[in-house]
Amino acid sequence: MNYPVGGLPSPFYRVAMKKKKLALHWQIIIGLVAGVLFGLLSSSLGWNSWVVDWVKPIGTIFVNLLKLIAMPLVLASLVVGIASLKDVSKLSRLGTKTISLYLATTVIAITIGLVTVNLLQPGSYLSAQKRDELKARYATEAASKSEKAELVTQTGPLQPLVDVVPDNLFKAMGDNINMLQVVFFAVFFGIALILIPDEQTAGVRSFFEGANHIILKMVDLIMIGAPYGVFALLAALIAEFAGSNPADALELLKALSVYSLTVIIGLATMIFIIYPLLFRIFTKFNYARFFKGIGPAQLLAFSTSSSSATLPVTMERVEDHLGVSEEVSSFVLPLGATVNMDGTSLYQAVATVFIAQAFGTDLSLAQQLTIVLTATLASIGSAGVPGAGMVMLVIVLESVGLDTAGIALIVAVDRILDMARTVVNVTGDAAVAVIVASSEGQLHEPKTEE
Repeated sequence: MNYPVGGLPSPFYRVAMKKKKLALHWQIIIGLVAGVLFGLLSSSLGWNSWVVDWVKPIGTIFVNLLKLIAMPLVLASLVVGIASLKDVSKLSRLGTKTISLYLATTVIAITIGLVTVNLLQPGSYLSAQKRDELKARYATEAASKSEKAELVTQTGPLQPLVDVVPDNLFKAMGDNINMLQVVFFAVFFGIALILIPDEQTAGVRSFFEGANHIILKMVDLIMIGAPYGVFALLAALIAEFAGSNPADALELLKALSVYSLTVIIGLATMIFIIYPLLFRIFTKFNYARFFKGIGPAQLLAFSTSSSSATLPVTMERVEDHLGVSEEVSSFVLPLGATVNMDGTSLYQAVATVFIAQAFGTDLSLAQQLTIVLTATLASIGSAGVPGAGMVMLVIVLESVGLDTAGIALIVAVDRILDMARTVVNVTGDAAVAVIVASSEGQLHEPKTEE
């Protein structure tokens, strides 16, 4: 047991240790609910500008702290994890399993999205008047997303492969969008470390192991403020979204409720049916225990809409609360935060068909299969930051010949759905980490019981 400075524990310390602390996921839930209620109250009382000026910055600081350590964590944990494999063939086996599972779950997610949107037909509920109103209201934002997507589509077929290899590591680490480049360097560096005798690299290994421990402790310190950060993020989001008249936001949400419900049903299917089924097939791990262990990371993903910002917490929960070895988590999770976007790919499938339905366009089976392929590739290219999925959606729309201005129809509710699909992205990463660890015999008793 760790005692306070001075040796023996004081009476106050003993009392504090006996008092059971409220679990982190409950603290975050309280912050989330309180933030929503405060945001609605602020909108009703006209406090929106005050919330944006004095409350939102607290949430921004919290997210910035998580982003601050995301890159160093990926670099240190990947190098440590790969170096501990001792064998390049083991790394190859681990990579094959991970990539195969990521691709499989992505295709399943897109298929579920297509089935759900074709059954519920949400586009048929949108009136022509509301369609024109949304187009006019969000025309500027739709044009901005189209311009960004145009830059992507103008590149050559091998450009995504070129983008993976950085020409400057420090430049790559300067932007979380370039996380895949840092992953590439860390894997390359780790492989080279394996191929050199241990006695010649002991200092380097020790440095990265120490750095990894320090960064994980920083995660613990940052998470102390998680309930307050989540409160600030949600309060500001509701206040900004509702504006001075909450009724306007509610009316707009009502018009797109069936579309939102369709996306949410698809996302819920992944979390409550597909992932539990994969657990039953590939592991003996209890899914309820998994869900409880990953809860704080899910709540953080919901409030930040960023799988990259949530990555430090995801790694801590998977290792300490689910028992996945650092060797597996340090490889599977950073890669997943970059290339595995089950929630994003499902959303892209639903959104594409919804826009087609709203425009009165029937998509053939061949076109919907094209959506499966394009959305899979687009999800791999999506950065783990808020709103990136919207840019990639433009590419999916163009692949089946739909007007990219159609994204104006869904911009109004995209922020809320972005939060929900990020939860699925993070859950999918963690689920694959548990499955891979189980197959490798790297699933142990968790360090921390809740």
